Amino acid sequence: MAVVLRAGERKAASAAGVLGTAWQSCPSGGAAGHGGVRGRECGFEMCFCSRLSANLSGGVFILHLQRKKSSPDGGSPAQLHPSAAPCARTKRGGGRNEQSPRRAHGRCSRRGGVRPGPDGRPGEPGAAASAGPGRERTKRCRGRAAPTGPARCRPQRGRGDRGTRPPFPTHTHTRTDTRTQTRTPAPAHRARAHAETHRWPLVRGERMRRLRPWALVLGGLLCAWAGAGAGAGAGAGPALRSYPHSAVLDGAGAYRLRWGRRGSALALRLEVRTRGYVGFGLSASGGMASADIVVGGVERGQPYLQDYFTDENRVLKKDPQQDYHLEYAMENSTHTILAFSRELHTCDTNDKSITESTVRVIWAYHHKDMGEAGKNYHGSNRGTKSLRLLNPEREEVSSASLPYFDLTNKDVPVPDKDTTYWCQMFKIPVQHEKHHVTKVEPLIQKGHENLVHHILLYQCSSNLNDSVLDYGHECYHPNMPDSFLTCETVIFAWAIGGEGFTYPPHVGLSIGTAADPLFVLMEVHYDNPSYTEGLIDNSGLRLIYTPVLRKYDAGVIEAGLWVSLFHNIPPGMPEFVSEGHCTLECLEEALGAERPAGIQVFAVLLHAHLAGRAIRMRHFHNGEEQKLLAYDDEFDFNFQEFQYLKEERTILPGDNLVTECHYSTVDRIRMTWGGLSTRNEMCLSYLLYYPRINLTRCASIPDIMEQLQFIGVKEIYRPVRTWPFIIKSPKQYKNLSFMDAMNKFKWSKSEGLSYNQLVLKLPVNVRCSKTDNAEWSIQGMTALPPEIERPYKTEPVICSSSSCLSCSLFLTLLCIAYITASTIGNTGPFV
Repeated sequence: MAVVLRAGERKAASAAGVLGTAWQSCPSGGAAGHGGVRGRECGFEMCFCSRLSANLSGGVFILHLQRKKSSPDGGSPAQLHPSAAPCARTKRGGGRNEQSPRRAHGRCSRRGGVRPGPDGRPGEPGAAASAGPGRERTKRCRGRAAPTGPARCRPQRGRGDRGTRPPFPTHTHTRTDTRTQTRTPAPAHRARAHAETHRWPLVRGERMRRLRPWALVLGGLLCAWAGAGAGAGAGAGPALRSYPHSAVLDGAGAYRLRWGRRGSALALRLEVRTRGYVGFGLSASGGMASADIVVGGVERGQPYLQDYFTDENRVLKKDPQQDYHLEYAMENSTHTILAFSRELHTCDTNDKSITESTVRVIWAYHHKDMGEAGKNYHGSNRGTKSLRLLNPEREEVSSASLPYFDLTNKDVPVPDKDTTYWCQMFKIPVQHEKHHVTKVEPLIQKGHENLVHHILLYQCSSNLNDSVLDYGHECYHPNMPDSFLTCETVIFAWAIGGEGFTYPPHVGLSIGTAADPLFVLMEVHYDNPSYTEGLIDNSGLRLIYTPVLRKYDAGVIEAGLWVSLFHNIPPGMPEFVSEGHCTLECLEEALGAERPAGIQVFAVLLHAHLAGRAIRMRHFHNGEEQKLLAYDDEFDFNFQEFQYLKEERTILPGDNLVTECHYSTVDRIRMTWGGLSTRNEMCLSYLLYYPRINLTRCASIPDIMEQLQFIGVKEIYRPVRTWPFIIKSPKQYKNLSFMDAMNKFKWSKSEGLSYNQLVLKLPVNVRCSKTDNAEWSIQGMTALPPEIERPYKTEPVICSSSSCLSCSLFLTLLCIAYITASTIGNTGPFV
């Protein structure tokens, strides 16, 4: 087995339990004949090579571990956790080793190693050396008392203050008569000449003492350059870097990804059940085409990590600019572990920038290494998964001992049709005393991960009774119970691909009081495009709560486009933009009455369906645009979850919130309509905020008549008796519904673009709702959208490259070397 560690991170070799084997002791001289440290810890014997790899841009140490027959206790250790044993200088003669006082903290001296004691273990820090033949010395003697034991300080020549001999030769020199073997004084001129030849030790010593600060600076820069390739921008940290996020990428649990942000870089660690190569990449589409890929592994004890990219034809090519940098690598009989880092934004056009948007990660592995020609195709050991790699850090509250209750469907028969919304009423079991929900987790029935598209939890009227709990029913159905119509306030939302949501430490979802939900409606969206028959589902939500109250009650506002047929998208459009407005009129009235100081938004869920490509939540204050509240420029229909804001955002009376949705309908030949099906579209944002106020929905609907005028509609039949309503003129659309008329129109890309520009400027109908189906007075009124810049201008990205950093460090080294050489040349002799 071979382990590769970044310089200075020898303790970073913990394999998280997947490298659980015992190892054979190292060769006595260290790995590959190099001097090093040898010791035993936690049942392992190990050897650290003290030679820095010649590849300075990699900046790695190499640790060779070989299989041992058994551990000291006769079993196999649970995990590999090597760490450097305390180091000491070895004696020049026989006897046991002696510990240098300055090396008592595990830092190796420049020469020698640690010889095991009589029990096979290295000497303890600070232990006295045993007696033995031969002369010994420590590094810190320098004329002072030696450590206990027989060790003595050897006098040192030419180091004026470090021995008992004179610091330099005297002018009275002697010579030996070879015939008589007697010593006589040498002639004066020869003594002077000999003294001149012996001045160099003094001059050299003085020069070295004067140049010691320069040497320290040069050495520090050399170390920085050596580690720049492995961790440029990664920031300082402990030997074993913490990776706050993790995800299993495959269904068998063979491929785990751990990651965490380190300043302007992203640190990643792959733990894969293979002894061959491991591939990892970023892709805009989730496939191999135009992907940013890195491949690595450990082959014959040597690590490798290469930066690749693919073109539109999925041809793998080596990237001339290597932006992935190895930190360490490990391999045993079952697993390979690679730890590496990369800048978020590089100067490489072949790389994908890493942002707060959804990232489609692609992965692959093989049981053999890459090989020179890279001919080992991964086969079925590949896949893709959408993640949000730049999730802000959030404090996880331990919920193991907290009470919880489940809201789950009971044997719901899922119809064999494309889309089903199933509604079930529940009663909150916690009553008569205030509690706070601290976490909500999805409970998705195994095997139904792609069937359950989203779950919404609504607060219903408190005037209901337990009779509504007897049965569930299909939502939005003509025969739906009237009690379902009282459930308008969204209190939680989950969408496919999302994980559990933890509220911030100062905020919770209040339950148990008269103002809190007593009856709730759980709406589950089933997506069954294959029309599978006989499906029975028992999915739902788990709510974890605590009696320890938090400072604020959380609320939810649904913002964006009111779901209706008035929202429509022409076919064949590579990009079409829709906007839903939470207008300043609604926020002025609601916040002015409830919370003039404003509310604090701490998380946002952006929601659309299959045609969605990107969503942004834009925020305007006093007519000036603020930083985006939330965004996802790589929206994935199969991965929708709440985004925690890095900083809470204050929303004030009179602000504007615009939900901007980008769609692509290039593969469709008919209009796409706003609606409940996943083949229909939505453009919504769910804002989690505090403190809770009486505002549940802040949305808008565009004017339909002006949309119809674009295709030439002049008149409709009034009064409107049918839905969708019927067109009266012109003749080409007479007696057609407005949906049929829009589909009949011959759409082109230019027509679609003109239509898009018109729709974005149309007046909107304001939706501004309270709880219990009540409405603010602004509800139903017409307002103009704000004057905003289109398209939205993204903030400029400052790219960085670790190779550029290495170049700058190298130039700095050259400068220091030049100054050092000049100083040496200008330093005169000292007498």
